[in-house]
Amino acid sequence: MAKKLTPSKINTFLLFKLPSAFFSGVRLKEITRETATVTVKHRWINQNPFKSLYWATQGMASELATGVLVIQEIEASGQKISMLVRSQKGTFTKKATGKIRFVCNDGLKVKEAIDKAIATEEGQSLMVYAEGFDETGESVSHFEYEWGIKLKKKS
Repeated sequence: MAKKLTPSKINTFLLFKLPSAFFSGVRLKEITRETATVTVKHRWINQNPFKSLYWATQGMASELATGVLVIQEIEASGQKISMLVRSQKGTFTKKATGKIRFVCNDGLKVKEAIDKAIATEEGQSLMVYAEGFDETGESVSHFEYEWGIKLKKKS
């Protein structure tokens, strides 16, 4: 039986394994099989010289929104599967200030890729998207990640 991922477990993981994300204020707020929502609030520690959210902090939050869905499906599969970001692209459309919410709705796409990797025993690549919204609901940035997944060889 796979362990259920919860925001509390993931946020504790950030503290110990990704402290730069944790201390920048990146937090998983919600996770379902289809969607993950990550928030980060613009603060002194994560700002750029233009008094908005630093692009790298947006990258950490958006990567978590996509990657946690991959982690969740790997856990649910019960298989040993490796995951790696192969490429990333970010587009910034508006100055990011206040609380920013990154949403990824690609959970079903992730599940299909994990299922295919298990069935074929071949590595898979998939593009997963996360978009950042400010408190008014306006888009501030859009990120795409190419995740590579592959079954680990049995020894």
